[in-house]
Amino acid sequence: MHTNDQPAVTNKGRIKWIWSALLVLFVLGCYQIVAGYLKPYSVHPVRVEVEIPLGSNANTIANILAEKQLIRHPKVFYYYTRIKGISQDLKAGTYVLDASWSLDKIASTLTKGGRAETVRLTVPEGLKLEQIAQRIEDAGLASKEEFLEAAGREYNFDFLAEIPKGPKYLEGFLFPDTYEVRADATPDEIIAMMLRRFGQVYSDEYRERQRELGLSTFEVVTMASIIEREAKLDEERTTIAAVFHNRLQKKMLLQSCATVQYLLDEPKVDLTTKDLEIDSPYNTYKYQGLPPGPIASPGKASLEAALYPADVDYLYFRVDPERDGAHIFSRTFAEHSMVGR
Repeated sequence: MHTNDQPAVTNKGRIKWIWSALLVLFVLGCYQIVAGYLKPYSVHPVRVEVEIPLGSNANTIANILAEKQLIRHPKVFYYYTRIKGISQDLKAGTYVLDASWSLDKIASTLTKGGRAETVRLTVPEGLKLEQIAQRIEDAGLASKEEFLEAAGREYNFDFLAEIPKGPKYLEGFLFPDTYEVRADATPDEIIAMMLRRFGQVYSDEYRERQRELGLSTFEVVTMASIIEREAKLDEERTTIAAVFHNRLQKKMLLQSCATVQYLLDEPKVDLTTKDLEIDSPYNTYKYQGLPPGPIASPGKASLEAALYPADVDYLYFRVDPERDGAHIFSRTFAEHSMVGR
């Protein structure tokens, strides 16, 4: 009898071992899932303004944060605050939170109430990096020197991967817009915010179009920056873009005054012969092709013009003396030379 019972005991032991192993795997699986939910929502800084209404409990707040894509799962945040003993300390108010913050930092911030003072910063289209830095200083956010130093550091955005690194490698990529900036934001945070905005505007459709044209993002932004500085009227952007595209295809010099202006300490109404002789690859009167990089920060309209130029065969344009900001376009040098005579 004893020997016949032994297999039954062995089977029971195996079943117990299997259930124990399954339990361990289940616990490990749950731990990995919860650990994943505890991670910040984003690896990059993403500032989001959040309004927490009066009377909101921890569960309501968790749902608001999840909807704003600041946390990975509302229930995890809810139970986290319960375990920490701060679920009753979360306060109503307007906050500027960041999706790259840890769950603990977001929860801790929500116990303090209110938000940091913000500064409205407007960066118009067509400014150079130094001019943007001056705007930052004028807004009281950081000194011009601090901002330019930060602009020389590397930032992890895919559209910057192909760009040669240097003090001005962000030229053209700090997107012109109106921003609400925390008064205590660092230059690096301000730059990341502007780069993130560029990434939002420069869509997958734009990337597909640049591939059709055989251009890189860097080349498109460089072209768009020239268009931004040359065009005064929105309706002329695509035509000016066509002139530059046509000249590049024919291996003609671009001869853009805007690229020469980029080399001057102070802008001029009219360039001199001496200015046009400046020996620099940015001088498109002397060097063929696009300049080494953007000469200003282009807006969306100029980016689109660079990607979708007008279907015209113009090769020249010059200022129209009878229409403010307008240009006269020509197909041949002979036509161009006769304009204004």
